Amino acid sequence: MPSSTPMHIFLKVLFYVAVVGSATSTIYCGMVVVAAWRFGLRRHNELAEPATFTPPVSVLKPLHGTEPGMERNLETFFEQQYPGDFELLFCARQESDEGLQLARRVAERYPQVSAQFLTCGEPMPEFHNAKVYSLAKLDSAAKNDDYVTSDADVRVEPDYLLRMVQYLRDPNLGLASCLYLGTAHPNSTLSSQLDAVGKSVEMASGVMVADMIEGTKFALGATMATRRKSFQIVGGFDKLGQFYADDFVLGQQLASRGVGVKMATHVIRLMVQNSPFSLSFKNQLRWMQSTRRSRPLGHLGSGLTFAVPFGLLGLLWGLLNGHAALGLLWLMATILNRWVQAGAVLTSMGDADWKHGTLIYPLRDLLGFLLWVGSYYGSDFYYRGKIYKLKSDGRVEAIE
Repeated sequence: MPSSTPMHIFLKVLFYVAVVGSATSTIYCGMVVVAAWRFGLRRHNELAEPATFTPPVSVLKPLHGTEPGMERNLETFFEQQYPGDFELLFCARQESDEGLQLARRVAERYPQVSAQFLTCGEPMPEFHNAKVYSLAKLDSAAKNDDYVTSDADVRVEPDYLLRMVQYLRDPNLGLASCLYLGTAHPNSTLSSQLDAVGKSVEMASGVMVADMIEGTKFALGATMATRRKSFQIVGGFDKLGQFYADDFVLGQQLASRGVGVKMATHVIRLMVQNSPFSLSFKNQLRWMQSTRRSRPLGHLGSGLTFAVPFGLLGLLWGLLNGHAALGLLWLMATILNRWVQAGAVLTSMGDADWKHGTLIYPLRDLLGFLLWVGSYYGSDFYYRGKIYKLKSDGRVEAIE
C-alpha cells in the first residue's frame, strides 16, 4: 500500500494521537500518585495533632426541597461531638419547603442543639445563584463570625465540625474546603456509581495535583470553613450570586488578594442520588461546563489526562493495522493506568470501599472524556425548574 494513501495517513494520525494521549495520561497518573501520597501523609499527621481550637461557630446550610437519604444527612450535623458552642442555621426560599420542614422534624429529636430556620424568598432578578441568596440570609442571622457552610447532600462524621474549625486557628487563613467521597446509595444504578466515583477520583486527582504544584487557589463548596469577613473581602454575596461556581470564585478571589486558602485533609461524603443515565449525564455535564468557564485553559488541558479513550484509539489502530494483540495490550495498559490512579486516590482519602471504586473507574474515565467533549457544546442548562445560560466569564443568568 503506498505511503500516501488516505488509510495510511489515517492510521499514522491515529497512532500518534493515541501515543500522545497515552503518554500524557501516564505522566498525569504518576503525578496523581505522588500527590495522593502527599495528601495521605498530611492527613495522617493532622489526625495525630490534638484538636484543641473550639471557637463559637455557625453552621450555614441552604436547603431547597428534599431527596432520598437527606434525613440521615441532616442528622449527622445534629450529632456533632463539638466541645465548643455551635449553632445550626437552615434557610429555604419558602416556609413550605420540604427540606426545611424535614430539618425542623429532625431538630425536634435533638433539643440540645441550637438551631434556626429561616426563609429568604425568591432570589432577586440579578441574583441568579439561589444558594448564595440563601447564604446571604444565613449570614445576616448568624451570631458567630466563624462559619462552616455545607450543602444538603453532605454526610459527615461526628468529628467533622471539630476538624474543620482547626484551620481557622490561623488568623491569616480565610477559607478551608475539603475533598469528598462520592457515595451512591445502596442498590444504585451503574450510572450513579460512575458519577460517585468520578466525584471521588476525577475531582480529587485534579485538586491534589494542583495543590501540590501551586497550592490551593480555589475552593470546593460542598463544605467550607470560613469567616464572615471572607465574603466581605471579595465584594459580598451580591457579587458571588452572579456566578454559578460561587465556591471557585470565592476561593480564587481570596487567594488573589493574598488571603490564605487551603485544602483540608478532612474528607466528607457527598451523597449521589440514584438517577437514570440521561439525568445523571446532564447533571455532570452542567458541572463540566461550569469548570470550562471557570478555568478555560486548565479545562482544555484536562482532555489529555484521560487514558481509556486513547487506549481505545490504540486498540483501533492495532485492529486496522494487523496488530490486534498489540492494540489489546495498549488498551489494557490504559485500564491499568486508571486502576493505579483510582486506588491511590481512594486509599489516601480513607475510602473503605476503594476496591469497587477502583474496579469501575476505567468506565468513568471514558465517560469523563465524553463529558469533557460535551462541555464545549452549548451554554444553556436546566437546574431546579429553570433554564440558565452560562456566560463566558462564569456568570449565570436565567432565561426568561
